[in-house]
This record gives sequence, structure tokens and C-alpha cells, in this order.
Amino acid sequence: MTDSISYRPATIDDILKICELGQILNAIHHLARPDIYADATTEFGRDKPHWLSSLQEGDRATFLAELGSKAVGFITVQVVQPISPLLQPMVVGRIGSVAVSEQLRGRGIGSTLMKLAEEWARKHGATDVRLAVWAFNEQAVDLYQELGFEIRAFEMGKRIQVAGDVIAGGRGEATSA
Repeated sequence: MTDSISYRPATIDDILKICELGQILNAIHHLARPDIYADATTEFGRDKPHWLSSLQEGDRATFLAELGSKAVGFITVQVVQPISPLLQPMVVGRIGSVAVSEQLRGRGIGSTLMKLAEEWARKHGATDVRLAVWAFNEQAVDLYQELGFEIRAFEMGKRIQVAGDVIAGGRGEATSA
């Protein structure tokens, strides 16, 4: 294995590599929000349907970072053109997912993947790049801010009571009856 990281567009043949690296994201998100995200798994193929569109659709791309022949990171990006009379017409590059092997973080892999995605989006007409990130993912937030991303909006959420649940102690905590 060489010590040099190489980057390339991912292909459909890379689907299991993407699924395996995706477990990094699954683990981070499940740890912080097990109420929303499924746990990571060694059955990588489970996630094929999720990642396939990033490899097959013409308005999307996935880039892979490799150390020798081992995949160590990836990013997904898509170009979209929101259409609304309330919005300025523009093509937007939307970053979907970014993952880098924990052992190799801090070597510029995430930054390089972000730059590749931004360049791809620019070549496909984008004049703005956007992404969503959970507040608990501080390492990702720091990277994005270092790369010039700014906080533009907040997504807020709230669990709601479903039939059969009882509010416990008047504090809004739902428990099963």
C-alpha cells in the first residue's frame, strides 16, 4: 500500500466500498440520534438502495478517495435547480454525504473531496453549494466552516405524541401505556 491518497469518480462497481464507508456515517448518526438513524452494520449490502442513485443518476456524482487500493473516503454531490417564484433562479450543488476513515482524518481528505464536489458542481452550472449537517457532528461543522461554508438556516424538529402514548410527568416525555 502506498502512502499517497488518490481521488477518482466512483462507479457502480464501487457500491460495496461506498456502503462500507457509509457505516462511518451510520455509526456517528446512530450514536447521537438512535431514535432516527439505524445502527451501523457489517451487512454493507443493506445500504445499496440508499447509495445507488448517487452512482447512477446523471445529475449526481460520487468521488472516492483511495489509499493504494483501499477506499478511505467518499463524497456525494448533486445539482438541483429549485423552481419557485419566490427564489432567485440558480443551479445549486448539494453535498449529500461525506465520510473519511477515522484513522486518516486530519490529512486533508475531506477537504479535497469537498473541493472535488464543488468543482464538479461548478462544471455542471452550480453557482452555490449547500449541505445540511447535524449540530452534534462538530468535526464536520468545523471542516465546513474552514472551507468557507456559513450557517444560513436551522432545521428544527420535535417528537410528537402518537396514539397510545401518554405524556409522563407533564414534561412532554412520551412513554408507552
